[in-house]
Amino acid sequence: MSDVVVTTAELDRRTIRRSDFVSCNQAFIDCRTPGSDRKENYAMIGPGVSQSSGQHVNLRLPHGFQIGAAAMPNGVTNNLHLHYTAEVFICTEGEYLLRWGADGDEGELTLKAGDVASVPTWIFRGFTNTGPDDGWMFTVLGMDDTGGIIWGPSVLREAEGHGLYLTADNKLIDTVAGDEVPADTELTEPMAQEYIDRLRSYSPEQMNRRVAASDELVWSDRPFLDSTLPGGGARLSCVIGYGMTEDLHQEPRIHNPHGHNAAWLRAEPGQGVSWHRQHETQALIVKDGLWEVTLNRTDPVSVRLGSRDILSVPEGAWRTLRNVGESEGDVLIVNGGDGRVRLEWDEEVVKAAADAGLGVDHNGYVAPYVLLPRSARR
Repeated sequence: MSDVVVTTAELDRRTIRRSDFVSCNQAFIDCRTPGSDRKENYAMIGPGVSQSSGQHVNLRLPHGFQIGAAAMPNGVTNNLHLHYTAEVFICTEGEYLLRWGADGDEGELTLKAGDVASVPTWIFRGFTNTGPDDGWMFTVLGMDDTGGIIWGPSVLREAEGHGLYLTADNKLIDTVAGDEVPADTELTEPMAQEYIDRLRSYSPEQMNRRVAASDELVWSDRPFLDSTLPGGGARLSCVIGYGMTEDLHQEPRIHNPHGHNAAWLRAEPGQGVSWHRQHETQALIVKDGLWEVTLNRTDPVSVRLGSRDILSVPEGAWRTLRNVGESEGDVLIVNGGDGRVRLEWDEEVVKAAADAGLGVDHNGYVAPYVLLPRSARR
């Protein structure tokens, strides 16, 4: 892999601060529906499934996944809709009630701070803020082109009464704001009952298996080659896919393909992950703590990230990640692709690990150095 050198300007472009987030309150067709008219939609990496031409997107660079967020006051609802690609909810603050089914009555569960839920494709879902007004829900969507969404039939009918229509190519027409419905434009029709009847059903027990609750996370204390080395020491909990773990015994909560994988990284002050790089795209979403990310082994550039800050790390760039705060912190790491992420460690890390009796086997897992064949020793 050739070295990728990240300039200060490129690092700035890929750093998305909490203060950089720009909300859109007309992103969807239910923006005037009573009880749903105070939603705020955010698109940080990719446009997501927004149906508004005015949606601000912080970074349009393709990653193989997209990151956005939903915010709404207590009691406000995001109405029933379905996705063609993966939709993952990361509740970082507050409390949300998730429900699903064509009429929203198949089941419901509560998401609290630190919980991650992956909702299956091709089922209707909606959610309500049942916590404080400043609750926050990040979303990770599968693929660079999500295909948009399908709204529940009742949502489309109610929106029409407020002057809102949706074209067949997923564009919002607002007649109250002065838009006209062109005579030759095909509008989205409510899903026919025969297709609704074919949709999958999920029991609360089945859906609960797709939730990584914060108080049920399974952590590896030694997920990486550098876990026992100075500068290492981070812990990892695999949420979606095996991702970047090098712990042979670690398994994810959710296994099915999403187009990306996701894991919580946790570190005490001074701990983190030593110099390494990977082929896959990567985004870091800070839940809490203060983190410093440094890129490039030569001519290094650094950035510090706080709560809700996001960083897109280029493929092939050397990087380190360190908790520089005063307390334990968590970061959600999202990597592109459905396969395992094979880390390439800096030679100094490899040598230090070997001196400590550790190496990486041919399958990409940490193992006793003395038991590795010579071809795996450096």
